[in-house]
Formats: sequence, structure tokens, C-alpha cells
Amino acid sequence: MTVKKGPLPFIVSANGQIEPNRTVAVQSLVSGMLTRVAIAEGDEVSQGQVLFQIDPRPFRAELDRLQSTLARDQATLLRARGDSVRFAGLAKDGYVTRQQLDQTFAEASALAATVAAGQASLERARLDLENTTIKAPISGRTGQITLRVGSLVRAQADPGLLIINELQPVLVRFTVPEQAFEEMRRRSGLDKALSVNIVPNVGDSTKKITGTLTFIDNAVDRATGTVLLKARVPNADRSLWPGQFVSVGLELTVDQDAITVPSEAVVTTTNGAFVYVVEDGKAKRIAVKVGRPAGTLVKLDSGLVGGEQVIIEGQNRLQDGAKVELRGALSKGGSPGAGRGGRGGAKGGAKGGSNSGADTSATKRGAAQ
Repeated sequence: MTVKKGPLPFIVSANGQIEPNRTVAVQSLVSGMLTRVAIAEGDEVSQGQVLFQIDPRPFRAELDRLQSTLARDQATLLRARGDSVRFAGLAKDGYVTRQQLDQTFAEASALAATVAAGQASLERARLDLENTTIKAPISGRTGQITLRVGSLVRAQADPGLLIINELQPVLVRFTVPEQAFEEMRRRSGLDKALSVNIVPNVGDSTKKITGTLTFIDNAVDRATGTVLLKARVPNADRSLWPGQFVSVGLELTVDQDAITVPSEAVVTTTNGAFVYVVEDGKAKRIAVKVGRPAGTLVKLDSGLVGGEQVIIEGQNRLQDGAKVELRGALSKGGSPGAGRGGRGGAKGGAKGGSNSGADTSATKRGAAQ
């Protein structure tokens, strides 16, 4: 295979899970009989849409009672204030005592407080009556409905009536090791909206979905040594579903003029790593410094400059200076083949591509030698 030189994205890989952008457990704020279910399980609902109706008659009756009580208290307060004004005039002429005047003002003040409490109770009754109609707090998709028409609904009971999940957009929750997090900080900082590639673990694995990094946790998890991250995905086609597991690739930066070789080309020993390249029909052993992996490739920090022909299989039958015969379509970046042995001794070879019957026989003879 030909050693490549060119741009190489730095991608941190992780396993992630989809979660809704927003999720709400719908609960009733009042207790009563459920008289209507206005939606079905799995429906798409809009914010403010009616979901359930609780029998409003007891709450309407309570509202009427409080309105009547408030009207009575307001009338009593009006009379008490009038008495206070008259008693103030009589007190100047000495017809009533100071104690009687103070008592009149105290009664008026007490009635004013009673009216204020009645107004607050009336407002609470109006709110309870409004809460008998339960509406969607967010737009999204409904889940399973736990109660049916005729059931008694308890205020703020757990579990709630149903759960609504917002599916457009969704969030991808994943963690990265502390070492990868430090690399992210060094290369991209913490405030850059990095691109995130998502691939579903089931279904069409060739489909790539792009999101944007929106959240970085403010601490490293002591138990796992990882940092929690979240990415936002528009999910216009709803291909991602809450709870689904996905593979995540967080693209940090792009290394320009990176030297890459297939990972099979690198041979690691106790003395370091090396590769075999082909020069003038002979295998040449070159020590290399291996950098980071990139899928099926590895980045080399030193040793090669790009354009060399590197051997990707059969290195265990080679030595420095051995003659190599290339067979098949392995000239310039052709499809990788399998090195199948050599012709014995220093003439070990790396063979690949589409072998003919004669090549296969020659390979077997070489292996036997």
C-alpha cells in the first residue's frame, strides 16, 4: 500500500445514548374524576394542546361559594368603614369614647384582612378550576397513558398521567476519558461548537448524522475518570430515538500533512516499531514513531515522508534487504492483499491482490521451502 500524506481529522470516538431534548412527566395539580382523554398514546402534541379533562363541577361550585363569601365580606367592610368615619366625627364632640373609636377602626381593619384572604382564596379556586383542563407543557411525542376515563386522579401523584418527549431536536449523551478530554482542551478549548458525527449501532450503519457539541460537564467523574458531554442533533427525520445507543465521533481539529499507513503495516517489538517498505524490489526495514490511531490507519510521527510502498502482510517472513516480488494489484495504492510467504531465505515476499492459480502454487512452494 502507498503511504499517504494529507489532512487527517483528529476524532475522539465514544459510545453514546440518545435522550430527548426536553421531557415532561404530565401530572394533575388537582384531584378529581377523569372525564376525558383528548389524545391517544404515541400522538404528536403541540404546546398548549388539551390532553385531559377532570370533572370541573366541584371546583366551579367552590368558586361560586367563595365569590358569595367575598361579596358578603366586602359589604361588611364597607359598613365598618362608614361607621369608623361617623365615630370619628362623634369622638370630636365627645359623644363616643376613644375606646369605642379604636374598636371601630380595629373591626374595619380585621374585615379588610378578611376580604384580602377571600380574594386570595377566590384566585386559588379560579386556578384550580383552570387546572381541571390539563394541557401539554411542551411539544413532543406522548408515551403510555396510565389512567383512563372514569379513573380518580390524585394531585401530583407518581407516576404521572403520561410522559412527553421532545424529539426535534434530541441530545446525544456520551463520555470521553480524561486523557481525550485534555486533548480536546488543548486542541479546541472548551467554548468551541465542535462537530459530532453519530452512527446508529443498528440499522443503516453507513448513515452519518451530524450534531453540535453543546454541553461539557464541569467535573471529571471520580468513579470512572471520564467527562460527560452532550451534543444536540436536529433529528429532522426522527432517525434517532430516546434510549437508542449510537457510536459518536467528536472531531477536534485536522492535522495537515499527516503521514498515515494501515495499522497492519506497523510491526511492534521491544526495541520499538518499524515498517517494511519496498525499494528496488527489496524490503527495507525503517524504524518509525507511531502516533495516534485513526480507524484502520495509524499516524506516523517520524520515519516516513509519504509516497513509499509499505508492506502490510507477510512481514514475519521478511528481513532487511530481502527480495520482494509484488503480485496482483498492489502497485500504487491498490486494494490491500495478503502476503502469503516468500521463496525461501532472504527472498521472502509480500503478495496481495487477486492471485491466479499459478501464483497460489508458487506461494505454497515458497512456504514449503
